[in-house]
Amino acid sequence: MKKYVTIEKKVGETPLVALEKYRSAHSHLERVPMAYAGRLDPMASGRLLLLIGEECKQQEKYHGLDKAYEFSVLFDVSSDTGDVLGRLSYRAPSSIESLKGVVKNVKGDITLPYPHFSSKTVEGKPLHVWTLEGRVGEIDIPTYTATIYQLRLQNTETKTGAEIADEALQKIETIPPVTEESKALGRDFRRDDVRSDWKVFREMHGNDIYTIAHFSCVCSSGAYMRTLAEEIAKKVGTEGLAYSIHRTKIGRYVGFGIWSKTY
Repeated sequence: MKKYVTIEKKVGETPLVALEKYRSAHSHLERVPMAYAGRLDPMASGRLLLLIGEECKQQEKYHGLDKAYEFSVLFDVSSDTGDVLGRLSYRAPSSIESLKGVVKNVKGDITLPYPHFSSKTVEGKPLHVWTLEGRVGEIDIPTYTATIYQLRLQNTETKTGAEIADEALQKIETIPPVTEESKALGRDFRRDDVRSDWKVFREMHGNDIYTIAHFSCVCSSGAYMRTLAEEIAKKVGTEGLAYSIHRTKIGRYVGFGIWSKTY
């Protein structure tokens, strides 16, 4: 039996849902313990490493694996989650001109705040709970340090506010309804409010033209593409969010051969 396997998680799936889909497609794993190493947010897609059987007991040794991503930054729109599944803030589109300079400067060790919607514990409570309770202002947001080995600007494109809103609404509907009583505080990812925000954005800025930049990144474990997207936007003098995130590689566990740290 394999010790691990990498699968493709879709947008809208949680890692657990992706794991159970894989299990259901492989009957011999019905009663075999399985776990995932390295989370992916519901709005992110890409490679997810599954541990099988006794290898689940070795989960800790997989926590430090380097990762590779393709991600996109939407400028002049931000959210409290750092992606499209959050409460929005926005402005009229601005001129985005200095991206190449930003790419040159965002390399090496970088220290950024943890996303408000993350599982990082502060005073015994996850950050996302502090945020949902409206009490995040009572605490100091901790930071993390990660290493950006490589960041490349692939290309940029423009879309109308209406196109962006419609795409964002399609993405957030890919998540199955969340009805568990234990998750009542999050109210199904606050989707009623998030839907309303995107609809208001479309009404106010539907005809405006916004810029989206597409990047590839190779980084150490622990880097959040959501906060990296926000940092890139800050460096060009505006706000931004991760419009899409796709993980392309996890360490050397990519299915074929070995992916080394020779970037």
